[in-house]
Amino acid sequence: MNVPMPPTNGGCRTAPVLKERGQREVFCGLTGIIWLHRKMQDAFFLVVGSRTCAHLLQSAAGVMIFAEPRFGTAILEEQDLAGMADAHKELDREVARLLARRPDIRQLFLVGSCPSEVIKIDLARAAERLSQVHAPHVRVLNYSGSGIETTFTEGEDACLASMVPVLKDTKERELLVVGALPDVVEDQMVSLLTDMGIGPIRLLPARRIDDTTAVGENTVFALTQPFLGDTHAALERRGARHLTAPFPFGDEGTTAWLRTIAMEFGVSEETFEAVTAAPRARARKAIAQAAEALRGKSVFFFPDSQLEIPLARFLTRECGMTAIEVGSPYIHDALHGPDLDLLRAGPQISEGQDVDKQLARARAARPDLTVCGLGLANPLEAEGLSTKWAIELVFTPVHFYEQAGDLAGLFSRPLRRKAVLNLEAAE
Repeated sequence: MNVPMPPTNGGCRTAPVLKERGQREVFCGLTGIIWLHRKMQDAFFLVVGSRTCAHLLQSAAGVMIFAEPRFGTAILEEQDLAGMADAHKELDREVARLLARRPDIRQLFLVGSCPSEVIKIDLARAAERLSQVHAPHVRVLNYSGSGIETTFTEGEDACLASMVPVLKDTKERELLVVGALPDVVEDQMVSLLTDMGIGPIRLLPARRIDDTTAVGENTVFALTQPFLGDTHAALERRGARHLTAPFPFGDEGTTAWLRTIAMEFGVSEETFEAVTAAPRARARKAIAQAAEALRGKSVFFFPDSQLEIPLARFLTRECGMTAIEVGSPYIHDALHGPDLDLLRAGPQISEGQDVDKQLARARAARPDLTVCGLGLANPLEAEGLSTKWAIELVFTPVHFYEQAGDLAGLFSRPLRRKAVLNLEAAE
């Protein structure tokens, strides 16, 4: 089968990486709960944290007063923070109340926060204790969503990694697709793979707790998100094998991702083309229309979500943009390597952040589009730089063929808006 050819001037996999360790601008890892609680329909996420944690989640989710979401905060008061109360007894009582009121919950995640980690509440021990109390109806797990040392997408990584040790063992040869996707996108992906004759297909996370999701030495897994480093390591410890591929953004990335799986399962070239030809054509047409405003423009990525490298590959190879700098919070060779191979040499690749130094580089470069976090976007807009909020790329369906045009449109809209405003100002 044909595979994407690397650029003739070499890719960025062996390019020097600027490693920075300074002040960072990142969102809290608790943010991942907003898309995870929508995906996992029988799960509840109980944050052990402060009122600030509760306000963050409520604001990010936009939950109305009459809604009953599947997340909440066990608020640590002054007595807890001062060590004057038994936090474990309080937590046990809150969990018992919650499960009595919500019998639909099958998975309960105790999510650590900055406050709970500072006062060193042992949520791992609490999860073990509560699992014994509430088994077999409820499985209790824990992970950290603390913003002290994590970026916001690492919340999903920590959550999925916490699930891997409790997956059942299997000797069957199965494909495990890992990473939370909107249901409509997941259905499209499963349909493409099924039409090629690939199966059985398991999902992590599944929409509901699923005893058929298992892992073993005959399991092969494909990642849909480039920020799942801990989950990748946890699955390999269970004996599973990673199918390394570019991530499924745009026509090229989606085709390469699907080809890697198809080759693993012996799918013929004729079958692959028959299944993918029509959606590929639609993707190319949609990208071409949305990318009109992007061709010949420059882009600068601040590190935020770990999506930066595959998105830079998409924008440069499929939308005609030039990357000036591509920053990522972390660069994981097993995950990001295939996209770095395809990213044309030239941009500065940076890992980590020293925000003042990076801001100075962005201001000096004056890119046509800057992809950054919310905290940096408004100041840069005030200086005349067009920006795209990085967090929008996580909350919006952007994977696979049918969303490829929408993905290009997310980047073209700020440039179109600026063109309209400049035209109005000129008049």
